[in-house]
This record gives sequence, structure tokens and C-alpha cells, in this order.
Amino acid sequence: MSDELITDQERIAGDAAVGAATNSEEGITEDQVKSVLRRVKDPDLNLNILDLGLIYSIRVDGAKVSVDMSLTSPGCPSGPEIMRDAEQQIRAMPGVEEVAINLVWTPFWTADRIEPRIRSYLGM
Repeated sequence: MSDELITDQERIAGDAAVGAATNSEEGITEDQVKSVLRRVKDPDLNLNILDLGLIYSIRVDGAKVSVDMSLTSPGCPSGPEIMRDAEQQIRAMPGVEEVAINLVWTPFWTADRIEPRIRSYLGM
């Protein structure tokens, strides 16, 4: 019975190794970038920048990731911190070699860009 257990454990480990190799062969996906950007929070609102609607577009080209994002206002005091955190989170992803965070103001951010469930939570 212990031989079967070891065999099952080895099979599971082998499956995990195959899954990891498949992920690295497929490259970085937009969904993976979105996942790491959910870790970046606006320090004043304590909400992630994806749910706030600050991320306008994500482009992945091989090992290069480019993100167009905005801020809640041009004078946002946390802007540099938020952009730096976004870049650091993406750069820490396996396989990423180049990151460009582009600050855009068109269209101008409004509270309508906030995810509906978050707007509801905020009472908007």
C-alpha cells in the first residue's frame, strides 16, 4: 500500500511539473497581469486599482507588458506610489522582461469606472 502512495505522490508531483512547464511555454496572459494588479491598492481608498477602474488596457507581447492606466485625479498625491507598485508587481511575474506603465488621461476617470459591486459596497 505504501508503494501505491509513493506512486500517487510522484504522479501528482509530475503533473504539477507538467502544468508549470505548460504555463511557462504559454507565456504571460492578460488575466495573469490582472491578478497581480489586484494586489496594488490606492492607499487612500484601500481598494485595488483594477476594481477602481484605473486600468484602461493591458497589452502582452511575449515578455513585454504594457499597461495604460489613469488616476482618480491629475493631482492624486498617491499617483507615483500606485504606478511604482503596479510596475513592481508586474515585473515580479515570472517571464516578464520589460514593463511600461503609461499614464493616460483620456478618457478622464470617473466613478462610473468603478466595478459595480464596489460602487454598491461604497453606497454609490
